Amino acid sequence: MKLRARVARALAVLALLLGATVVWHAASAPVTATAAEPLQSIVPVPVSVQTNAGQSHTLTASTKIRTTPAAHAVGDYLAGVLRPSTGYPLPVEDTAGTPTDGIALLIGGAPASVGDQGYQLTVTTGAVTLRANTPTGLFAGVQTLRQLLPGKVESSSPQTGPWTIPGATITDHPRFGHRGAMLDVARHFHPVATVKRYIDQLALYKVNYFHLHLTDDQGWRIVIDSWPRLATYGGSTQVGGGPGGYYTKAQYQEIVAYAAARHITVIPEVDLPGHTNAALASYAELNCNGVAPALRTDIAVGYSSLCVGKEITYRFVEDVIREIAALTPGPYFHIGGDEANATTDQEYQTFMNRVLPLVGKYGKKAMGWHEFVKTTTDTTAVPQYWGTTTSNAVVQAAAARGNKVLMSPANKAYLDMKYNSSTPLGLSWAGYIEVQDAYNWNPGTHLSGVPESAVRGVEAPLWTETIVTPAHIDYMAFPRLAVIAELGWSPWSTHNWDAFKVRLGAQAPRWTALGIEFYRSPQVPWDNGGTTTTTTTTSNPPSGTWAPWVSYATGAQVTYNGSTYRCRQPHTSQPGWEPPNVPALWERV
Repeated sequence: MKLRARVARALAVLALLLGATVVWHAASAPVTATAAEPLQSIVPVPVSVQTNAGQSHTLTASTKIRTTPAAHAVGDYLAGVLRPSTGYPLPVEDTAGTPTDGIALLIGGAPASVGDQGYQLTVTTGAVTLRANTPTGLFAGVQTLRQLLPGKVESSSPQTGPWTIPGATITDHPRFGHRGAMLDVARHFHPVATVKRYIDQLALYKVNYFHLHLTDDQGWRIVIDSWPRLATYGGSTQVGGGPGGYYTKAQYQEIVAYAAARHITVIPEVDLPGHTNAALASYAELNCNGVAPALRTDIAVGYSSLCVGKEITYRFVEDVIREIAALTPGPYFHIGGDEANATTDQEYQTFMNRVLPLVGKYGKKAMGWHEFVKTTTDTTAVPQYWGTTTSNAVVQAAAARGNKVLMSPANKAYLDMKYNSSTPLGLSWAGYIEVQDAYNWNPGTHLSGVPESAVRGVEAPLWTETIVTPAHIDYMAFPRLAVIAELGWSPWSTHNWDAFKVRLGAQAPRWTALGIEFYRSPQVPWDNGGTTTTTTTTSNPPSGTWAPWVSYATGAQVTYNGSTYRCRQPHTSQPGWEPPNVPALWERV
């Protein structure tokens, strides 16, 4: 590999001298000597990039977006992204040919190698041409195109150009077909607007599955017509108290449709037979003793269970699956199955023997936390591995039978784990996960006996015991969501921390323009947009003035650059955590 890298660098210098096109592919080390900076900043990194010296395309007020008819919706989406910041009208028109100017989004003509989810993007002085075999592939290519423009293109208000895209040909397709993220709305309820905002963030990094954790001990978050108290009573609180909340069926369908417009498939989860206290509190008859327990607002797990021996349990489960499946066009229904400590192994087996066929009855395939797969030989069932070890006999046996495994190891992929001991949000039971920790694992080899051919993909879950606001979601998901997205999309041969951290750091202006309040990990060289940031480092700061390495309690007030801020969460501050940068921690008074 060292020899190959030296040869690649020599060829890059030669190419520079000759003015030739520079190419890098997944099978070799990236060549960066002559690549335009945006082409070195794409996350996830593409399979293949060609850069052409002297070629670039600049958007103008007369630029049009032309699409094949089936791609018109993707064109409308792209125009919706670009219009606010550029101020350009960017009309979207159907075309039957290959335009020679403006932006063309075309179905057909892409290499067969890109499959159904990949694309080929060609940028010349005359035109930007994006080809794919499906609208889904075009949508993925649009996300790459966005990253070739300055980060301020994501702004919701007019910005100053120029809006120049470097000349290149990018041919790209995903490593894994399933690249997911999960949001827990049960521990803390998050309204439709917050969920939509997160879906938009997922789309930017080519995430194509959104797992919605709808029920748990602390709350039931979707209306079930045949069991109405699940939402009205079971959804009436959340961790720490508070009003809770739930989605009407119309609101849930609104989320599903919003995700579908961004080529993201929703996977609903109803966690069974454990994690069910909200349901048990709502209906006494679901309890073996016929007595409803109190609603819970703590974060304990493993104590609750539906009554496996009562027939009403299975009528309840079937009603829930039937009603949610009818609202969900995607192929999967997630039945949970984890931490069922209040059932015996035999009870768990009995329960799954009754419930898994119900998932199929209503047209869905079963997905669940990996424990459940020990109860079935159905190879269409998808176990989601959430363990912290690199071996698991149950999952290994399922992979040997032919099941495809979704990888979400808690000590690598859980977005709610703290970055370090000073992180003010999140938990740490699976360990701390700094950005490099989230990057340095291989989904295709992580579990012994589970080869890459048995891996369906990756998912980044975000549990919300401590996550209350959109700013909290931002802080815990970014930058690690982009890290897991790259593990799911990019070829393993491109995996290199030193290169990745630079590309990741280049996302900062884009996130800032989008209003994403991300964690500025000291492991990443963040692009600050050309400005210089200075941080007070005195060890004896004046009382009431913000400084790093100081412990702040909830409600504490500080001044920073002449403004007053109130602490939202107890924490020890660090450089980069200045109050204006971290709304998850500070609110302006």
